[in-house]
Amino acid sequence: MKRILLVFLLCIAPLAAAQNFENLWEDHFSYVSVKDISQGDDRIFVGTDNALFIYDLSTEQISTLSSVQGLAGEPITTIHYSSQTNLLLIGYQDGLIEVVTIDQQNEVLKVVDIRDKQNIPPNKKRINHFTEHDGKIYISAGFGVSVYDLERLEFRDSYFIGDFGSQINISQTTILAPYIYAASTQGGIRRAILNNDNIIDFQEWELVTPGEYTAVQTLGTRVLIANTANSVFRLNAGNTLQQIASFSSPIRDFKVNNGILTISTSSSIQAYDQGFILKAAVESLPDFNYTLQTGYSFDNTFYMGSALNGLLKVPYNTNQTTQILPDGPLLNTPFALDATPGQLWVSFGAVTVSFNPFPLDRKGISNLKEGTWTNISHDELTQTLGVSAVNDIVNISIDNQNPETVYFSSFLSGLLKVENQVPTVLYNETNSALENPVFGGNNAGIRLYGSDFDRNGNLWVLQSLTDDALLRLSTNGQFQSFDVSNISGGRDELAYSKLAISREGFVFFSPVQTGLAAFNPTTNQFRAIGAEDTGGGLPSTDIRALAFDAQNRLWIGTLRGLRVLFSPGTFFSNTADVSASAIIFADDEGVGQELLFEQTITDIEVDGSNNKWIATASSGVFYLSSNGQQTLLRFTSENSPLPSNNVQDIAIDPFTGEVFFATINGLVSYKGTSTAPRDTLEDVFVFPNPVRPQYQGNVTIDGLTAKANVKITDLEGNLVFQQTSQGGSITWDTTAFGKYKVASGVYFVLITTEDALETKIEKIMIIR
Repeated sequence: MKRILLVFLLCIAPLAAAQNFENLWEDHFSYVSVKDISQGDDRIFVGTDNALFIYDLSTEQISTLSSVQGLAGEPITTIHYSSQTNLLLIGYQDGLIEVVTIDQQNEVLKVVDIRDKQNIPPNKKRINHFTEHDGKIYISAGFGVSVYDLERLEFRDSYFIGDFGSQINISQTTILAPYIYAASTQGGIRRAILNNDNIIDFQEWELVTPGEYTAVQTLGTRVLIANTANSVFRLNAGNTLQQIASFSSPIRDFKVNNGILTISTSSSIQAYDQGFILKAAVESLPDFNYTLQTGYSFDNTFYMGSALNGLLKVPYNTNQTTQILPDGPLLNTPFALDATPGQLWVSFGAVTVSFNPFPLDRKGISNLKEGTWTNISHDELTQTLGVSAVNDIVNISIDNQNPETVYFSSFLSGLLKVENQVPTVLYNETNSALENPVFGGNNAGIRLYGSDFDRNGNLWVLQSLTDDALLRLSTNGQFQSFDVSNISGGRDELAYSKLAISREGFVFFSPVQTGLAAFNPTTNQFRAIGAEDTGGGLPSTDIRALAFDAQNRLWIGTLRGLRVLFSPGTFFSNTADVSASAIIFADDEGVGQELLFEQTITDIEVDGSNNKWIATASSGVFYLSSNGQQTLLRFTSENSPLPSNNVQDIAIDPFTGEVFFATINGLVSYKGTSTAPRDTLEDVFVFPNPVRPQYQGNVTIDGLTAKANVKITDLEGNLVFQQTSQGGSITWDTTAFGKYKVASGVYFVLITTEDALETKIEKIMIIR
């Protein structure tokens, strides 16, 4: 019997003040892939890809911890909860360890000793396991064993215990007095006397048995070990091994808790008592096709950590399954985003930097609407559409005339149409003008990438490896293709990446070998510009981002920097200069510098204030003023909840100003204040109101029309602020023209539209 737990997410109390971003950020992580499980004080702690959740056994409620609350956002490898100290330890792929004080202030202490150690190669810093004993944590890592003092919160020694003091991968440790045992996939089972003052010397570590071992645990008075061949052994007197079990699938986890050994394979979970007598097992579940990564036994109940189904709770000797899973998207590998007021769509397909779609990404899509996620898996897409596969979904375009209709570009399978969250049709060579080209002697698949809607509701799409690379899907459902071979490589072009449409209706697109191209649908005219050495001004012909701003300027992001086409309306004029220009700014010493010089730019989005959000492949996110002369904000994984500095896409909710960032390690959003202009002043809203003494931020006036005039006066009519809106909102720092903070009292907000046909008056209470 299947039971889905209704999950209520609780807010964890703030972490260390300097690392708490909850006021401005929100995480949108997936919790489906469970990496490790720990337990204590009637709670189950669950580590997932790069965040974790806590399941309260008594209330069945769930709370989450992520980069927004101060965690690193990097891939988690193992966790351990210490009931003695009420500390949660989190180990990471890169060697970082975080110590979280649970229930108090949830402060996060970052232990960087292993991560920053110069004599350990990066590929050997992985934290594999924690063993707690006598107030200390013994850390199993890719290089050996380290010790951390839980009472003093201090990093102690590291032991390099391979032959001649070499670094070997230690997968797990256990303690059975007087010895500490270490299992290695490279150096067998080794042991040393725990209280030996010279234990740091590799010669004090005895080789118990050679081989490749993944786990070692103490069950009662016996040491049990598991090897890479999926066999379990008992270590007997004289250091002899006795095989006591063998499994047909890989052993993924090997844990002892309260005298119970839990063995998790990829397909099953078993619990054994101290005599290695089987107490209970789960070989399959009728409602879940799962793959296990970890498992845990507590109070006659299995907690199964799956790869795609979250945490599965199964009482001993039953099939009554409860899925424990916080709300979130399908995966933590978002590739493409698109947003309209109140909703966000996410896809997870991907291509390499050279636009290779292989190996295939058989992944679905996710939709965030009114705060709730709806996920459509790859299997659901296949079943609903009745086709074999929809792979490598790399771009999203929401219909600007009907936001419930969304088109997804696949770099292998065609064009997917979704209506009201239901997949309805896959356009391919059988039902449209799309082609299945031949590349390298084989069918290459229908490789679509960039797409965008024009003002008439037509969808323009780019297809690679064909002469007819530019296509238009009209509002009546008809396709029309256009031959672009005269200005690009045609069917030799590996990719046509991005597409954007100007105010004039010109379709700009990017053949990666050519540079920037454009099509005038009125005259059927094409034109293209290339790199700097050909007069086109581009630092690279490989364009990865195109965006028009409110002034109809085209912002161009390439693999090697940023350019702006200031007059795209004259692109087809034979006399106009149509080369792209760099943004030059003066540095602190007054020397001119090129903005984002040599940066790989992955996306550019324009907000309601005409400012630019720019994503990069290695340097995080830049928020630029409308002309690019000022960097208003810079977000990296070091100074923000961004889980990675490799940001693949950005989307903005035009009405709320919320900015979504798709990184290679997950999805987060920033609560921006720049919104799109409204048609009327009907929805003007001022917040916070009242402004209380403890509030240190700005007042936002939202719901404005374009170029609305906003004046703020005191009760006597004295003007303290005036500004014309660029988008749908402005902010006020509660000062009189930046000179001093205004006094307590009531202030009037006087709003007039650009044409002066509509006015609105609001009040703000300031309390100092």
